[in-house]
Amino acid sequence: MCISKDAKVAVIMGSDSDFSTLKGGIKLLKEFGVKVEVMVCSAHRTPEKAAEFARNAESNGFDVIIAAAGKAAHLPGVLAAFTPLPIIGVPIKSSTMDGLDSLLSIVQMPSGIPVATVAIDGSENAALLAVQILGTAYPELREKMKEYKKKLAKKVEEKNAALQEKIAEL
Repeated sequence: MCISKDAKVAVIMGSDSDFSTLKGGIKLLKEFGVKVEVMVCSAHRTPEKAAEFARNAESNGFDVIIAAAGKAAHLPGVLAAFTPLPIIGVPIKSSTMDGLDSLLSIVQMPSGIPVATVAIDGSENAALLAVQILGTAYPELREKMKEYKKKLAKKVEEKNAALQEKIAEL
């Protein structure tokens, strides 16, 4: 069930092999109640499709686009060139350079073409950043993010308490 029928994120991957990396982020978006559409679209093999998707993303109701790519990782930048929507790039760890090539390709966008970039294989952080961006327009998502962060803090406190017990036993 969507928390807001209007909050909508596109998750675009350069290859279907990226799905296993993105699955956690997609799941997290759904847990927040955000509508998610997922597709494969290559900046190099289907550039016209990428441009058309990006040009129409706003009129198709998307608020944020998460774009994942490995190696040369041009997909996030190509999409950003054709849309005013925020793009969050997820560098995918590839067989080359452990994903550093992807990270540098995504983070080094030219002036005027911003792409927010998360860690290599950081789909969960991409999803959380998308929720935070959406929270500027959807107060219910901002409240859910506040609750999520409280749960994170509680988990840390529980781990600290367990650690203190182990230390006391030494």
